[in-house]
Amino acid sequence: AATGTGVRSRPRAALPALCATQITSWGIVYYAFPVLNPAITADTGWPAGATTAAFSAALLVSAIAGIRVGRIIDHRGPRTVMTAGSVLGVLSVLIVAAAPNLPIFIAGWLLAGLAMASTFYQPAFAALTRWWAPDHVRALTIVTLAGGLASTVFAPLTAALAAHMSWRATYVVLASVLAAVTIPAHAIALNAPWPKAPPATARAAGGADQVARSRQFWMLAAALTLSAFTVYAVVVALVPLMLERGFTTTEAAWALGLGGAGQTLGRTLYATLARRTGVTARTVALIALGGLTTAALALAPGPYTLLVALSVAAGMVRGNLTLLQATAITDRWGTTHYGRLSGLLAAPATAASALAPFAGAALAAPLGGYPHLFGLLALVAGLAALVALATRPTRRAPPG
Repeated sequence: AATGTGVRSRPRAALPALCATQITSWGIVYYAFPVLNPAITADTGWPAGATTAAFSAALLVSAIAGIRVGRIIDHRGPRTVMTAGSVLGVLSVLIVAAAPNLPIFIAGWLLAGLAMASTFYQPAFAALTRWWAPDHVRALTIVTLAGGLASTVFAPLTAALAAHMSWRATYVVLASVLAAVTIPAHAIALNAPWPKAPPATARAAGGADQVARSRQFWMLAAALTLSAFTVYAVVVALVPLMLERGFTTTEAAWALGLGGAGQTLGRTLYATLARRTGVTARTVALIALGGLTTAALALAPGPYTLLVALSVAAGMVRGNLTLLQATAITDRWGTTHYGRLSGLLAAPATAASALAPFAGAALAAPLGGYPHLFGLLALVAGLAALVALATRPTRRAPPG
C-alpha cells in the first residue's frame, strides 16, 4: 500500500527514531567536543588550536560528503546510508578516544566528518521530506526540536562523566551509547519502502543540474552561507563578548545556554510563519532579524537581563533559520531532487559554520574587541538579506 505520498507508506517508527538518533548523534559527535577539549589539551599537551582545527576539519568533510549522501538518499532511501554513518560515528569516536598522537586524533575527526554527513540533519531531512510530503514541515519541525535538545542533554552528561573519569574513558562510554541508540534505530526504523520521487514541478523540470546552475539557486546559497557564517560566529563569540563587558563565565554560559532554549522555542513558531508568509519574504525577514539581534548585542553593554533576552531572541532566529534551510528547496523546486539539491545548498553554509569560530576569534583583536566584531557580523547579515531578495522564484513560460 505504499503510494508516493500516501500516509500508509510512512514508516510510523521513523520520526521518533530520528528524534532519538539526532539528539544522540549531535550530542556525542558534536557537542561533547567543546566540553572535553580543555581536558584533552591539558592531558596531551596538544595545542588547543590544533584540536579545534581537527574538529572544524570534520565539519568541512561533512559539507563535501553531504552532496554525495544526498544523491544516494534520493535514489535508494536513508536506511543504508544512515546505518553505515552510525557505525562510522562509533568508530570515529573510539579512534579519537584512543589516539596516541595528534595525526591519529585528526584522522579520527576526518572520519567523524563522514559520519556527520550520513547521520545529522541533512539525511534525516531528506528522509522525512520524501516520506511525509506534503506535511513535511511538521515532521522537520519535530525532528529539529529534538535535535535542539542535544546540547541540553549531552553537554551536562559529558561534563558529569568527565568529572569522574578521563576524557578518553568518557569518549568510550559515549561511543557505546551512540552504538546502542543509533545503529539499531537506523537499521530497523528506516526499513520502509522508499516512495518513488514525485514528478518534477515545472520549476524543476530541467532536472537537478539545471536548478543547481540557476541564478536563483546561487543567490540562495550565497545568502544562506553569509547568514550561517554570522550565526555561528555569534554563538561562539557570545561568551568572550560578555567576558569583555565584565560579566562572569557562569553568567556568560547561562546566556549562551538560554539562547539554545530560544532555538527550540523559535522552531515551534516556524510552521505558522510558513503558512503566513511568502518564501522570499520569509527568507529575507529571518536573515535580516539575525542581523538585527547581532547589531543589538554589539550596541548594548548591559544590563545582564537585556543581554540574556537578546541571546534568546538570537536563538529563536537561529532555530527558524535551520528550518528555513530545510524547506528552502521544497518551497521553490518541489521534492523531486531534494537530497541532492539540499546537499549542494548546505555544503557552503556548513563550511562557513566550520570556519566562523576561527574567523571570529582571529578578527576580534584587530577590530578592537568583540563589540566591533558583532558590528561587522551584523553588516554581513545585512548583505545576506539583500542577496536573499534575488531568490524570488521566476515565472517563466515553458519553452515551445
